[in-house]
Amino acid sequence: MKQILPFLHFNGNCREAMEFYKQSLGAELFLLPYSSAPGDQTWVTPESHNLIMHSTLTHAGGQLLMAADTMPGHTFQPGSNFSVCIECESRDEIEAFFAALSAGGEVTMPLQETFWNAHFGMLTDKFGTRWMLNFPLSKPA
Repeated sequence: MKQILPFLHFNGNCREAMEFYKQSLGAELFLLPYSSAPGDQTWVTPESHNLIMHSTLTHAGGQLLMAADTMPGHTFQPGSNFSVCIECESRDEIEAFFAALSAGGEVTMPLQETFWNAHFGMLTDKFGTRWMLNFPLSKPA
């Protein structure tokens, strides 16, 4: 496993929060609004167009924190607005971790290939903790 990072979920103020954390921590910030997602964007509503789909704070080449606004159509739940993200080192590792953590829990997004060139999945374990697992795929030659 490469690392474990907190992933925060916000209710429309992710950009503001991450800009604050950027200034507070002296970090670099990457922001990807829903409107910039590649492919079919029929699920992006006018209300969510400028909301943040993904953001990352980095410092000295290492990731510190990731965050996003709540997905369009999903309910924001204060107090449980975080996930634990595991950056995996192999397909075997992500599949083993996903199977183990989802036992007795609920898979919210099965492991699948994504537009950001990764094998990715999300689940809530039997204790109510939300997990996001990511394994970057090889870059095409």
